[in-house]
Amino acid sequence: MSVRINRVYTKTGDDGGTHLVGGHRVSKDDLRIESYGTVDELNATIGLARLYAQQQATRELDVILERVQSELFNLGSQLATRADELRPTQPIILPRHIERLELEIDRFNDQLPPLNSFVLPAGGALTTHLHLCRTVCRRAERLAVSLSHREPLAPEVIHYLNRLSDALFVFARQAARVTGQPEALWMPEQT
Repeated sequence: MSVRINRVYTKTGDDGGTHLVGGHRVSKDDLRIESYGTVDELNATIGLARLYAQQQATRELDVILERVQSELFNLGSQLATRADELRPTQPIILPRHIERLELEIDRFNDQLPPLNSFVLPAGGALTTHLHLCRTVCRRAERLAVSLSHREPLAPEVIHYLNRLSDALFVFARQAARVTGQPEALWMPEQT
């Protein structure tokens, strides 16, 4: 798929509105815009996590996160398009994307020690950034669920975000293991 961007600014959004893929105009605070904007934010946080993955020689995780970034672009495109205006050639999230995440979750989780407590979003830089990605992903999922109550939305969108947040949790634990950082565990008695 070829994309050409001639101008960065168009001035068409100066009134607080924007166009969805397909041409439908909505307010920039529309729930659909909030949904794909949060997916974009998630993509940026994953880009930051990749920086740490590259610095810490966790190449396998970096490759997975790079693929996830492309999948999130597909998901954002899907969210930016009303269900009745999706084009046959438009990239979307498919069951195979979800299944691949599940395989990666299972593969990494098999290498991790069992948990006896909740994990705090802390530890090394990569681990902490992956936990940040997870929380942004959960917010994107909540927004997509809200959108699905108002408008038709492919179930794969919510399934993918749900599975991705699980994957990011496991990736954070795997990052701690690979980098030798101890996982920070919740200690309820210390409050």
